Amino acid sequence: MDSFELFRKLGAGAKFDLKRFSQDAARFKVNKNVNLLDSCLYFAMKIGAFCVKQLFTDSLLYALLWLTAGGCSKDSNAGITWTSLLERKIHSLAPDEKEKHSMKRLKHLHQEKVNRIRSQNRINVHGSDIPDPVCTFDELQSEYHLNLRILQNLKEAGLCSPTPIQMQAIPLMMHGRELLACAPTGSGKTLAFCVPLLAHLQQPANLGFRAVIISPTRELASQTYRELLRLTDGVGFRVHIIDKASLAAKKYGPRSNKKYDILISTPNRLVFLLKQDPPALDLSSVEWLVVDESDKLFEDGKTGFRDQLASIFLACSGSKVRRAFFSATCTSDVEQWCRLNLDSLVSVNIGPRNTAVETVDQELLFVGTENGKLLAVREIIKKGFLPPMLVFVQSKDRARELFHELVYEGINVDVIHAERTQQQRDNVVNSFRSGKIWVLICTALLARGIDFKGVNLVLNYDFPTSSVEYIHRIGRTGRAGHKGKAITFFTENDKPLLRSIANVIKQAGCPVPDYITGFKKIPSKAKRRLEKKPPKRLTICTTPRFLLKKKGKAVTQRQKGGIQTNEDSKPMLNMHMDVFFGHFSTVLCFIRL
Repeated sequence: MDSFELFRKLGAGAKFDLKRFSQDAARFKVNKNVNLLDSCLYFAMKIGAFCVKQLFTDSLLYALLWLTAGGCSKDSNAGITWTSLLERKIHSLAPDEKEKHSMKRLKHLHQEKVNRIRSQNRINVHGSDIPDPVCTFDELQSEYHLNLRILQNLKEAGLCSPTPIQMQAIPLMMHGRELLACAPTGSGKTLAFCVPLLAHLQQPANLGFRAVIISPTRELASQTYRELLRLTDGVGFRVHIIDKASLAAKKYGPRSNKKYDILISTPNRLVFLLKQDPPALDLSSVEWLVVDESDKLFEDGKTGFRDQLASIFLACSGSKVRRAFFSATCTSDVEQWCRLNLDSLVSVNIGPRNTAVETVDQELLFVGTENGKLLAVREIIKKGFLPPMLVFVQSKDRARELFHELVYEGINVDVIHAERTQQQRDNVVNSFRSGKIWVLICTALLARGIDFKGVNLVLNYDFPTSSVEYIHRIGRTGRAGHKGKAITFFTENDKPLLRSIANVIKQAGCPVPDYITGFKKIPSKAKRRLEKKPPKRLTICTTPRFLLKKKGKAVTQRQKGGIQTNEDSKPMLNMHMDVFFGHFSTVLCFIRL
């Protein structure tokens, strides 16, 4: 069937203005004497999708005439060849304009694909001239010429495909863009800045430190150091971490031959070396400055590192220096500073900001008073739990107190806090990783970035002072897609802070009692005051007071005699007394019950 016959059947029985379209009527042999109403009704019944009334309009008939004349090509062998409106426009243009419109169409299709990938992975990007995300690590070699040995190290580590933050942050840093990245805990942020650093440096060079990574804690710095050692295996990069500042002053001094590439450190140790006379470190050759857990480092006051961070920024005086900020949570102070001080900033967020990971089953547990917390912990231990478990308290004094209470429960428990030596802290972390310690008691500082494999339960013994702190605490479990559980104790005194934490739990899809979300929102000033100065809590102790007084006198007498005691190296007499008091207090508790 040719185009003329098809048009005659489509237009059968329709009214046609012969005066206005006389040439078209003559071409398709349409006249007043032809009455094809019956064939039109028959054709309408066959196609079903068209309405007879639509076929009897002048506008539809004229559209059919136009499409047949301009949009179809007559061929005796092939019949009718239909083309789209865009293709027909391109065919009618000059060769240069054809190529221009084709490229425009391809760019449009490519952008749709990129937007679909970002939407599927919940990648939100804000900035200009943003490179496309990478879906496989092989693309890094084909598009950005990543060292094949680094790519092999990634595969040997079992890393098959990039996580959402890695998909977008790696290309951005590959292009030398300064960025502020926010992604949930356990999403692979360390690898997201380590891979582009190595790709940018390309190979070792005796130019001094060309990349600096700042972490808030020594444990997180050590973790980043191990990650970089694994990635640079066989490549030759010199990765250094500052363990002892005194030794580093001699090692990195002005007499050194600058055989260094990457430096990892905490702010305090780095600032100590920069303040030496002459400075023990030269950071003028730094090309990349990465700030991990940036919201913590930007905090002001005793627990913050804002002043130290400013000194480090000034020391990185090279003209080529670029900066990248990574964290699981983002505060307005960090974002405002980045927008004012970074060039062509790109902001990357994975999912909504400041939200908990959805792989963690979160639970709020009312325990009445402070004494009820210890009973609840013992009930969890009695029912049985799957170790390892992390227990968070609000201060190092409370960490010691809880340790002395749980040490008699027949479980492998230990404590870590800032007053323990670096060797002790390393031993505790290694024992916890190897499974020798089942329960580790710690403060909130350990909640920053440290990656413990397979933590099954996080227990917030003391209520967190902010939603940001809560997100980092429970982020120690449910990492890399694994399931985890978090239990948070709360009392009547925690009511002012309860609403903000409950909103985070509810946003993650976990059940929250309706009466908690109905609490009044506290003023911002009061919330900031509670974050800096947590509420005072009773001492964690079940030993009667009169026994504590006797024990205190005995300890004082031993100290006068020259015997020093602490939690790490107790004399046998002190240890036996602790056991005696602990068992005696347990017997008293049973008598009360």
